[in-house]
Amino acid sequence: MKDFPGTPGTITALVLRVSQCLFAACSIASMATTNNFFSVTAFCYLIASMGLQIIWCSGLAFLDAYALAKKKVLHNHVLVSLFVVGDWVTATLSLAAASASAGVTMLYVADVPSCRVGQECLKYQISVSFAFLSWITIAMSSLLMFWLLAAG
Repeated sequence: MKDFPGTPGTITALVLRVSQCLFAACSIASMATTNNFFSVTAFCYLIASMGLQIIWCSGLAFLDAYALAKKKVLHNHVLVSLFVVGDWVTATLSLAAASASAGVTMLYVADVPSCRVGQECLKYQISVSFAFLSWITIAMSSLLMFWLLAAG
């Protein structure tokens, strides 16, 4: 397998994984500080999806950090296949959750007069923005993993 930026065990992969975790954690923190996010199914799905992404990406970040510390190469075909499947699943779930939450947020902003100036809707918008940023980083990572698998 080829060695290029973003492959498992490189500093670029570690930066991608850490940024995925941070963006997902910021999305959860922003949504969880609202008073009634639990009354909207899309917002609950966003929390669950970002929680799953934090678990997946933090595990892979620790694996990347371990590989960097031990100077090991993580180009095992089975391991990369697992990374590809996991990244695509979490990317799909994250995009669906972010899109659904964005739709509900836009509905609130457009149709609920008290929401236009409210702190609650601002937190919804911030949470959705961080969710999309998290999805962008997981999408980049999943494309890199797929490219590594195809080049292998």
